[in-house]
Amino acid sequence: MKIGIIGVGHLGKIHIKCIQQIEAFSIVGVYDNDTSLLERVSDDFKVNAFDSLQDLLSAVEVVSIVTPTQTHFDIAVEAIRHGKHVFIEKPVTPSSQEAKELMTLAEKHKVRVQVGHVERFNPALLALKDEIIRPAFIEVHRLANFNPRSTDVSVVQDLMIHDIDIMLHFVQSKVRDVRANGVKIISDHPDICNARIEFENGAVANLTASRMSINNMRKMRMFQPDAYISLDFLEKKSQVIRIGDEESENAMPLEFNDQKKWITIRDVAGPQINAIKQEFESFYDAIAHNQSVLVSLADGMRAVEVAEKIEAAVKAQGDIKEFVI
Repeated sequence: MKIGIIGVGHLGKIHIKCIQQIEAFSIVGVYDNDTSLLERVSDDFKVNAFDSLQDLLSAVEVVSIVTPTQTHFDIAVEAIRHGKHVFIEKPVTPSSQEAKELMTLAEKHKVRVQVGHVERFNPALLALKDEIIRPAFIEVHRLANFNPRSTDVSVVQDLMIHDIDIMLHFVQSKVRDVRANGVKIISDHPDICNARIEFENGAVANLTASRMSINNMRKMRMFQPDAYISLDFLEKKSQVIRIGDEESENAMPLEFNDQKKWITIRDVAGPQINAIKQEFESFYDAIAHNQSVLVSLADGMRAVEVAEKIEAAVKAQGDIKEFVI
């Protein structure tokens, strides 16, 4: 299947490396409006460089869009109108309205579009595929070192968007209320944010994201009446602690209020895979076998919708005017 990569910055180069390892894809070429960068990447990876987006679209069946978020919509529109299947990095578009327009356009042209929420392919999450998960409360911390590459968007669109997508994947309910605080440290957008999201089914999520941390952390904890589930996306592992009424192998007894319960603690590991390579293999399968993509435009749109609510709540709080020590 002939594929082209649009955008050859840091993540674009990772896409090239991973796709080159997939026999089902053939990289026809790459395009970037930074011609000097395009030349270097073309030489380094031994791939053809195209002089224009139109020329690339005419030569491929599939494109991967790895450009700044503000350009996603226009490039995706062009690709879809040319009848190309589209892989588009997260966040899918700057606004949820644009994502809705892409959904209509993709349906009209009968092409598949997958959104690059790569954490869906993290072994920590894949390890839970056979678990019954109905979270009542979710606690998330996603902390990262400062990276000037991503300051064109807020930390909500940059980092928190990963956990918003996973949260919505597990909590199948409409959002009822969003409250949030954010602080600008270096960039013109919030670099640290905490959001509390309440759902109509009563579930609550507390999400914290920072790109001003000394240590990296990517942890999610989910609580439900019969279980505590912990995911470490950085270490790519999960732990499931369940409480039940029946004794089972390796279960520990717990007595309270004249009742006897049993606790099981399991460390669960998913397949140790390259998540980016896996999401492209998944995309290929969806196209080749006429199946639904695993992370759809609708998923991307819902994540952006919640991100917009969070950013609106942060904006409503206003900037900190004075620090009192």
